[in-house]
Amino acid sequence: MDESAPESVFASVAFAQALLPHRDAAYNLARWLMRHDHDAEDCVQDAYLRAYAAFGRFRGGDGRPWLLAIVRNVCYTRLRQSRRQEPLASIDEIEHSQPLENPSGEVPWARAVARELLPAAMERLPTEAREILVLHEIEGCPYKELASILDLPIGTVMSRLARARIRLQYELQQLLRKDLSHGM
Repeated sequence: MDESAPESVFASVAFAQALLPHRDAAYNLARWLMRHDHDAEDCVQDAYLRAYAAFGRFRGGDGRPWLLAIVRNVCYTRLRQSRRQEPLASIDEIEHSQPLENPSGEVPWARAVARELLPAAMERLPTEAREILVLHEIEGCPYKELASILDLPIGTVMSRLARARIRLQYELQQLLRKDLSHGM
């Protein structure tokens, strides 16, 4: 009888408890990085396989940062291999624009337009900006967790997030202006 079987069962249960609850977050990150559902699904599956193989090195605690770091690495590896990676545009390359004028009264349709334009604006962002916005704004990762996932100092995380938000605002403004000019 194999004496490692109980340890293997224990490891499988621990793996499932630590990492399976984060499938949606893993897919969400992969989807925004890869830009295609099928590629994102492949990356998440590969990330889970890698996480399972390396689970002995997991130090416990919240498995989300550990898993998301693996998902991120798998996605970037695949992007490099497929040469589909967008040109290396940094979120520092923000074109300066004037903020949208804020009229005294709120336009009733403004929020609905923004909800429709947000995914399109996110697609226009550099990968680095999409990644940090998805992790913080959508997945709710705090700065410390972001620093762990991205392997960056917290100060860098904060400044990248601020630049990503500015870039997103710029892209939303451009799309809104485009929509308004086509509608008139």
